[in-house]
Amino acid sequence: MIRLRAWAAVAAVGLMLVSAAPASAAAPITTAIYTADPAALVVGDTLYVYTGHDEAPAGGTNFVMRDWHVFSSTDATTFTGQGARLSLSTFPWAGADAWASEVERGADGRYYWFVSINGNGPGWMNIGVAVGDSPTGPFTDAIGGPLVSDSTPNSSPLNIDPTVFRDDDGQVYMYWGSYYGLRAARLNSTMTSINGSVVTPQGVSNFWEAPWMFKRNGVYYLAYAANDSGCSQPNYACIRYATASNPLGPWTHRGVVLDQVTSTTNHPAIIEFKGQWYMVYHNAGAPGGGNFRRSVTLDKLFFNADGTMQKVVQTTGPSTGNLALSATPYTSYVSPWETLGAIKDGFTPANSQDRSHGAYGNWDHRGTEWIEYRWPTAQTVGRSEVYWFDDNQGIDLPASCQLQYWNGSAYVPLSATCGVNANTFNVSTFSQVSTTRLRLAITSKTTHSTGVLEWRVLP
Repeated sequence: MIRLRAWAAVAAVGLMLVSAAPASAAAPITTAIYTADPAALVVGDTLYVYTGHDEAPAGGTNFVMRDWHVFSSTDATTFTGQGARLSLSTFPWAGADAWASEVERGADGRYYWFVSINGNGPGWMNIGVAVGDSPTGPFTDAIGGPLVSDSTPNSSPLNIDPTVFRDDDGQVYMYWGSYYGLRAARLNSTMTSINGSVVTPQGVSNFWEAPWMFKRNGVYYLAYAANDSGCSQPNYACIRYATASNPLGPWTHRGVVLDQVTSTTNHPAIIEFKGQWYMVYHNAGAPGGGNFRRSVTLDKLFFNADGTMQKVVQTTGPSTGNLALSATPYTSYVSPWETLGAIKDGFTPANSQDRSHGAYGNWDHRGTEWIEYRWPTAQTVGRSEVYWFDDNQGIDLPASCQLQYWNGSAYVPLSATCGVNANTFNVSTFSQVSTTRLRLAITSKTTHSTGVLEWRVLP
């Protein structure tokens, strides 16, 4: 769940077409608290989702996580919070950082909760394990110390994000790691010790962190977070996956199953429940959310006839009428460290400096740049609402702007006033047009560049 936050150096890039994947997402399973790093388990007719708990204050720049929560559902739509069922205080050797986890049922019928913890001893992150008699506990420390630590031979550069999988023959496997260091091992039948050596799985392309392992129709699947330029913008993650015929690999990379979301991190859990497969993940979609105030959600996942996974469609919650949510954004230029997809994540900024959900910016370009929405089929549009980004540094409010629509062969200006006010949505209304593209041309002041926090488009 950790991400490098070193910003890329500013690069001078010529005029180019840049696209971003849709960033809207399903409604969070809860908005009572911020949740992250989901794991999922089906017991009978109940789906359990285990999450971390983000407690960072608004505007915080670090993770604050001290316990883990459980949510349950019988329909994968409505979730009931079971409260904090495990915390750092459960582990006497824990210091901080209640990070990603997973629960697996043992051969003894009890439930083992594998967790990422910053221990009090040398090194940084460790993997611990708690045990309980039911999916919701109560849970107690199973071994009184780390299962995996920096002293474990061939441990990962960062020992976090355990995923635990029981095969048909009863053998249990655990995958974990970050900083490109994927590791795997067999566990003993007690679920509390490693059986044999830690191995470095082969064939997992662009692995960064957050592995999740499962099996379907005799094929082993490994989903994981990647942050390469082939699937996400700088400092953001997508979810890639690989398959194998053996639980320890070698693995064959298959592609991207989930595009980047509105938070920099992501963490997959893939589960079948009542005949339907689901991708459980997190984003920054809840009110007041951000990179350190995330929210767990889920969407349906589908397989092709050959067993490959279709890319998950990040759906929206109740309809808002915002046509931007179904569009793909493009731009003439976006700074390497900014996020084009942030303009359509449905977030209402607190002010023009509120970049908690990311921002589009084109520093250090001057003059006119553009952003636009494209739809696969024609949409009837008659209203634009844009919230400008002003970081009190190189990004300032525009000198002017203009709305244009695509008539099938060229862009045509719309006769609408385009406001440039701070700390509010600038609303433009115009006679409705039917179009597959709507462009916002933005002209900067001579000394600054421009940016956008959110851009809504309505009928």
